[in-house]
Amino acid sequence: MIIQYDEYKGKLNALRPTLKELGEALRLEDARREIDELEQKSAADGFWNDLENSQKVLQRMKQLKSKCENFEKLSAKLEDLYTLCEMGLEEDDESLLEEITADYAALEEGVQSARLTTLLTGEYDANNAILTLHPGAGGTEAQDWASMLYRMYVRWTERHGYTYTLLDWQDGDEAGIKSATIKIEGENAYGFLKSENGVHRLVRISPFDANARRQTSFAAVEVMPEIQNDTEIELRDEDIKMDVYRSSGAGGQKVNKTSSAVRLTHIPTGIVVSSQVERSHFQNLENCKQMLRAKLAEIKEREHLEKISDIKGVQMKIDFGSAIRSYVFMPYQLVKDARTGYENGNINNVMDGDIDGFINAFLSSKA
Repeated sequence: MIIQYDEYKGKLNALRPTLKELGEALRLEDARREIDELEQKSAADGFWNDLENSQKVLQRMKQLKSKCENFEKLSAKLEDLYTLCEMGLEEDDESLLEEITADYAALEEGVQSARLTTLLTGEYDANNAILTLHPGAGGTEAQDWASMLYRMYVRWTERHGYTYTLLDWQDGDEAGIKSATIKIEGENAYGFLKSENGVHRLVRISPFDANARRQTSFAAVEVMPEIQNDTEIELRDEDIKMDVYRSSGAGGQKVNKTSSAVRLTHIPTGIVVSSQVERSHFQNLENCKQMLRAKLAEIKEREHLEKISDIKGVQMKIDFGSAIRSYVFMPYQLVKDARTGYENGNINNVMDGDIDGFINAFLSSKA
């Protein structure tokens, strides 16, 4: 038992330089300086006059404070564990060992998660994410699968304390969705979620099949960075075709039933985006422009292009034959990522938003 306490003390001492390097990589001193500057801004007269800007300042402060607090918790946890080890040794008390073992595993996991954020060095990784879901061939079954994925990403968003806004929604014919787009706001939302970009495959006994046969369905997930600055991705009027139409689908609370839905076509690339969730035609148009800028930015980054005009429309085609991840409900339960080999047998947890293992495996494989 004494040997085990000494072993944990050794492990904790070995973790100290790793934690110090992590603090430097996270640039915590810069973060604390920026927090001070933003707090001064928020205390200035007239701060609330520009509501949009004030909300951005508060959101940024929240992100930076969260980063610093998370690191401070890891440092405090290491010191607490070291103290526990010394207490266990002094008092020859083996009852502390179980707690130390569990807490050390949690500490290691926390350090690994924090380290992964330092791998997010892409041009848009720190940005909010815009996520679009499309069912593949397969009618109602595929549309239901797309709505299950939508719920999974909403749950992931809530688990991380992020917020989401619905930008577009089209109901399925009998169940599920024909398409949906949400904006997910939070630090590094795009950096984490870009790993989800691709085709997701479902294998299950279909609840829509009277003969209870096993079916395979596909849905495509597109993940794009929100572009905050309009000048960063310029949309020229002559490159855009706009259609205004009446919202379709069963609607309910998600869809407005007036002729205010907007569809934008980017003529050079053939990219089409639409929005029908807002009451105002101008708000739907703004949603569409947001989505279009995000799509162009994602392709530009993925294809390593110098400028937006280098994008060709054919690159937007989705191949439903090459799934990045399979979700098997029957005959066994397993979610497996084809790119990294990472798998999770607790499919209910995964569908409740527990996808960090897949995200971390993807980021580690790209490091």
